[in-house]
Amino acid sequence: MSESAANLAEIPEFLPEKSVDPRILRTRNLLQQALVKLMKEKEFDAISVQDIAESATINRATFYDHYPDKFALLECTIGTRFNHLLAERGVTFNGTCTSALKAIVLGVCDFIAFSEPPCSTKAGQMEPHTESAIIAVVRRMLLDGLANHPSSPAPISPRMIATTASWAIYGAAKEWAQTPNRRPSSEIVETVVTLISPILALVAPTPLH
Repeated sequence: MSESAANLAEIPEFLPEKSVDPRILRTRNLLQQALVKLMKEKEFDAISVQDIAESATINRATFYDHYPDKFALLECTIGTRFNHLLAERGVTFNGTCTSALKAIVLGVCDFIAFSEPPCSTKAGQMEPHTESAIIAVVRRMLLDGLANHPSSPAPISPRMIATTASWAIYGAAKEWAQTPNRRPSSEIVETVVTLISPILALVAPTPLH
């Protein structure tokens, strides 16, 4: 995971929008839209921070007020899209609900399998950033859910559990997506949840149901 991705869960953009200043959201939306537009025109490697700032009609200093570099912007753009997919499906996780965990896994599978990179961008360029962004979103969602069920004393840190589970979910979904003649995503979800549930049970006081 890149250094910028490691801090994704701490960026307000990944928190509910009501908790973020509308002016911050507006600027970040402008930057994300500018990046998506530019990536339809040329390779990501050829896009500079100056290009993004000019396309978003802001200055470079403002860009750096929100993102440390263009890689962090890319990962936040992907993470925001994934967050929107989950929000549209009404996905939440309270730490014990199996159906919610299944919905998260299904969302990851569908996002990986069906998200198309911009026409000028090679899929391989996007993969590490997609990985980092999705894992950060899932980790935050799991951590928030597990926080509803604190154990005292916790044998293993909830942050460690959420991190491990989010990587496992992404890894399983990626393996499924790369499998020739793969089964529908709805059919693989049960298998992934079976693998993940014991990890989350190390924090949750009651089994997933």
